Amino acid sequence: MSGHSKWHNIQGRKNAQDAKRGKIFQKISRDLYQAAKAGDPDPANNAQLRLVIDKAHAANMPKKNIDRAIAKASGIGGAKFEEVTYEGYAPGGVAVMVSALTDNKNRTASAVRSAFSHSGGSLGASGSVAYMFNRMGLIEILRDDLDTSEDDMLMDALDAGADDMKASEEKFQIFTDPSTMTSVRDALQEKGYDLDTAEVTMIPENRTAVPEDKVKQYRHLIDELTANDDVADIYETGILPDYDDDEEE
Repeated sequence: MSGHSKWHNIQGRKNAQDAKRGKIFQKISRDLYQAAKAGDPDPANNAQLRLVIDKAHAANMPKKNIDRAIAKASGIGGAKFEEVTYEGYAPGGVAVMVSALTDNKNRTASAVRSAFSHSGGSLGASGSVAYMFNRMGLIEILRDDLDTSEDDMLMDALDAGADDMKASEEKFQIFTDPSTMTSVRDALQEKGYDLDTAEVTMIPENRTAVPEDKVKQYRHLIDELTANDDVADIYETGILPDYDDDEEE
């Protein structure tokens, strides 16, 4: 039994690491798409795209994943990709928004619907949960090796044009209007800050605690959506029980 338990724990940690890696790749893929879409798909002529590619390499993202994300934005190969959003509820009443980039809306809709169905969730109509989120610019700066006080960071963020800031032990989260995120990002970089995240995203107004008996189904939904190559981002309101985080460590 002890051998089986040890294998189970190792496998569980590996699955958690794979899921975390998948989410990182998913986020970088979206950033690659947006950078290539907003500018030249050739990194030699697009400084922002070069920065994201460097981030992809640092995360050990496979070259084929990088190329696929850029191809989606540039239309290489003749495929035309569209941005589509799906809304629904995960088990436990957690609101979920799924942002996808697809060249086949029927395929993507079917896969997203199946993910919700497999996990005991429900896919809703457009607008069913969108009102629970605010579209905002988000910039995150890690506090490791950063010799800046919370007050100084707040002043620099406000001087750069940010609207608000939240601080935790791990990072500073700086919030902006979507239209000013780029200018705030550039201003903070000019001040010498190394940004971990700089994006326009959907921030939930309130959070929903995931019931303990729904955690497994909830995780299954998020993992299945994350594994879908068409899914660019997942926004959700869920908060997992504290014990669940402890068990993963």
